[in-house]
Amino acid sequence: MFGCGNRSLPWHPLLTGYLPVYKEYKLRIPPHPRYTLCFPPPMSGPRLEHIGSLKRPDILLQNRSDYELGKCTVEELRACEDACIAEIVRLQLDLGFEVITDGEFRRDIFYTGFYDKLSGLKDVPDAPEYMFQPFNFVQAWPVTHICVERLRRTSSVYGDEFEFMKEVAGSQNVSKIKLTIGAPEWYHFRHGKYTYEPTAYTNDVDYFADVSRIYREEIRDLYARGCRKLQIDDPILSCFCDTEWRGRMEQAGVDPEELFQLYLDVYNDCLRDKPRDMIIGLHICRGNVKPDGSPFTRGPYDNIARKLLTTLNFDCYYLEYDTKEAGSFAPLRFLPPNKRVVLGLVSTKTPVLEDPDELRGRILQAAEVIAHGEIPRTKEEALNQLSISPQCGFASHSRGFAFVTHEDMVQKLKLVRDVAHMV
Repeated sequence: MFGCGNRSLPWHPLLTGYLPVYKEYKLRIPPHPRYTLCFPPPMSGPRLEHIGSLKRPDILLQNRSDYELGKCTVEELRACEDACIAEIVRLQLDLGFEVITDGEFRRDIFYTGFYDKLSGLKDVPDAPEYMFQPFNFVQAWPVTHICVERLRRTSSVYGDEFEFMKEVAGSQNVSKIKLTIGAPEWYHFRHGKYTYEPTAYTNDVDYFADVSRIYREEIRDLYARGCRKLQIDDPILSCFCDTEWRGRMEQAGVDPEELFQLYLDVYNDCLRDKPRDMIIGLHICRGNVKPDGSPFTRGPYDNIARKLLTTLNFDCYYLEYDTKEAGSFAPLRFLPPNKRVVLGLVSTKTPVLEDPDELRGRILQAAEVIAHGEIPRTKEEALNQLSISPQCGFASHSRGFAFVTHEDMVQKLKLVRDVAHMV
């Protein structure tokens, strides 16, 4: 047994060593309200969105390369980023999008800019393979991070980025700005017991308590600055849809259901102080960085849908439905009347445009499933809970896919807009 405060925790076979068994110990978070017969209406949302990252202009990619080679200053790189962000914001507004982002133009990959700004982490270049969990996406990485002290947020993480977006978007468009951030369990899923040194944390409960606190602090800060839309990008939860990935966890002595539940508890702890008028969504990503466009994970949402849609305190879910491997819309039958789903029907992994009538038909199919779900509602009410978007970003890593051009991206965004207006 392992002591934590005045509780004794049983040993758990996760690679993290001592981890509380979910049935006997839960993170100290307020219970999420159980759904009853009385629901508030879903927070109003746009019929069209995109996931966040957009194709970087060549001039930005060149400037970033020059900066890494010492050929330009950080001020010159920042000026280039600013100009490119202003241009991409104008494009989104011109296309009629009611949700706009900075295209993640300041990032090398979708999740950077959060953990690397926290205190208590140490860079580990070329970490040995044993530090990576066998069911993680990678078994090597140029530079990773581990905790050597308790994590602290010493300053705003994305505050400056939001302030610049306010400046370029204009006061009339501040409510349209959406920020995207990485998942709280990202490094834990990667490193398991090597996520932190014993001098920093002795168990996952304490580690995630600090991670959740930092997310709450950042959410509170962004809200005070005027941010009303936030999206968390999570490729990890899609692993629990995939029988192959679940099998890898079991081979490593990990119970997939207990690990999944742990991560859900972490999310609710991150969101427990969420302002009522701040829309926070969760993007379940299947992987968008392999050069050939193939996903990391496959399989329908059936294994996770009920818990995902009914026990998390998110306002909306961004679900990738661009391939047959994602399965049917049947899991949407669990969607409560006070939440929304953004259907990722348009692929960012091919320049080929989808048929707009087929996309419209798929949205109507999803609405039928929701209308006849566990809590029946009218089809019109179900449609009001749905939006359309590309399945993922157009450049989850800085260069994106070479076979999808800027013009291809624009045509895809126009398609999303046009189909949204058809429904």
